[in-house]
Amino acid sequence: MTAYPSAAPGQKTFKLNTGAEIPVVGLGTWQSAPGEVARAVESAIKSGYRHIDCAWMYGNENEVGQGIKASGVPREELFITTKVWGTYHRRVEEGLDSSLKALGLDYVDLLLVHWPVPLIVRGDEKIPLNEDGTRAIDKDWSPELTWKEMEKLPATGKVKAIGVSNWSIPKLERLLKDAKIVPAANQVELHPFLPQHDLVSYCQSKGIMPQAYSPLGSSGGPVLEDEKVKAIAKAHDCDPAQVVISWGVQRGVTVLPKSVTPSRIETNGRLVALTKDEMKSLDELHLQDGKHKRLIKPNWGVDLEFPLW
Repeated sequence: MTAYPSAAPGQKTFKLNTGAEIPVVGLGTWQSAPGEVARAVESAIKSGYRHIDCAWMYGNENEVGQGIKASGVPREELFITTKVWGTYHRRVEEGLDSSLKALGLDYVDLLLVHWPVPLIVRGDEKIPLNEDGTRAIDKDWSPELTWKEMEKLPATGKVKAIGVSNWSIPKLERLLKDAKIVPAANQVELHPFLPQHDLVSYCQSKGIMPQAYSPLGSSGGPVLEDEKVKAIAKAHDCDPAQVVISWGVQRGVTVLPKSVTPSRIETNGRLVALTKDEMKSLDELHLQDGKHKRLIKPNWGVDLEFPLW
């Protein structure tokens, strides 16, 4: 098996449009259960990871911070990402400050707008609802206005770079018309059943780093059980997850697999060199009947303008 080093100093990195280096594989922390997150983060960093992805919405940033501290690795060696939730669109610095306090950090390396969906603020509700059960969208505010607020943050020293998450090409085009800062990254659902080739190419053409969340197909997803994925894994004497992660990296995408199992975290950080034919096979996997699917699709009640939703 041909392998790169795990996500450690000297590992493979990509360069953001800010000039900063971002490790190609990071640990995702979405849906990690309470009590498991701190150990997972500590284990990941000790095994060589230097890239941790989190979000205020996940409700576990305090544990992420505990794991960072317990690892003993200097802050400057780490790349930490968090995200501004919909209820903070009008007050992004306040949302950032809440995350920094929970994480126990003075700054993050990358701050993303979690979804291009401003939400009305109603107490502590993370997803405020209208009386009819629909999500309470702040229709008097736009994602473009949120970005203008985001552009103020690098000057504070609290963030090194800003970006977006879950933005389609039309959403990005509108943002870029008046943007003073081009987003450093766009984090979206990416895996062989949802490769989003056009979106990845568009982002790369604009200097925006595509990032893959749920790269293994989300909890219970069928991607790792696909026969072609398993056959490629057998050929490289590795896990199917390593194949899917390596496919993402070879596309020029930073990949954020989630796990709380130390052995799985470690193997996820080891990349394999896929052949041109293997890459083509994975690139085209979604074209098979029933394969093309989006697995993460909250019912926002607004058109996010993705081709498949």
